[in-house]
Amino acid sequence: MDKTSWKRKVNKEARTVGTYRPSFDMMIDTLCEILAQRDQVLEDFKASGAAAIVETATSCKQNPLLTTWMHLNDQALTYWRELGLTPSGLKKLNEQAIKIEGKKSALESALDSLS
Repeated sequence: MDKTSWKRKVNKEARTVGTYRPSFDMMIDTLCEILAQRDQVLEDFKASGAAAIVETATSCKQNPLLTTWMHLNDQALTYWRELGLTPSGLKKLNEQAIKIEGKKSALESALDSLS
């Protein structure tokens, strides 16, 4: 998928779970760039024969395309989590929202103590 398609999908999912905020747009943009790169690397990996191990002149090693894909996937997961698009990320954001909603300002506390 390209960056624009990912952006539509991520925005839709964030709105569905209620975690979308306009202030997250830069983070969403970065996530979508990572996801588009990840998809391209996966296509390149498959086109190269999808061998997990490649032979070099001196040894065998993990395919650099596979290593790159795994790294991009890990980066994407971090962004998904921060945007509340994983179960643990959503739980974390919801708990923070509850703490913020339940917290009283000093003025509110003082007024409550007077009544």
